[in-house]
Amino acid sequence: MCSSSGATAAVVSAAVRKYADIPGGLLPLLHEIQASLGFVPRDCVADIATGMGLSRAEVHGVISFYHDFHYQPSGQNTIHLCRAEACQAVGSRKLEAYVKTRLGIDFGGTTTDGRFSLEPVYCLGNCACGPSIRIGDDVIARVDADRFDELLDSL
Repeated sequence: MCSSSGATAAVVSAAVRKYADIPGGLLPLLHEIQASLGFVPRDCVADIATGMGLSRAEVHGVISFYHDFHYQPSGQNTIHLCRAEACQAVGSRKLEAYVKTRLGIDFGGTTTDGRFSLEPVYCLGNCACGPSIRIGDDVIARVDADRFDELLDSL
């Protein structure tokens, strides 16, 4: 049984009831839970699996495969750092090391104050202007440590 709070368990339970009889309903179910709660509670995976007639491994496989789904709430600002070859060629690995140190988190992590989450991305379509990051919907080009600090200070 989902051991999350009553409200969280109710969101999960309602989504399972809504999609249980729909072929291929797992993805829309997970999107609904993610949109409502900001994450998919790990302790509810067994209930989701049972309700959808799937194994826990199948549900976990979908959650871990798609970058839209998270087992914990994301920060107020999600920073996507490009790891594609074009950005690497112009210093994204150095930027990556700086960002991880500055925020005190690794990819997939959220700062303790809940302000920032850090996620890898494998192309932002801004290859001629790397290294690039995306914060929210904004893609920022030619980011170095100083520019990153300016961006954080502006948020």
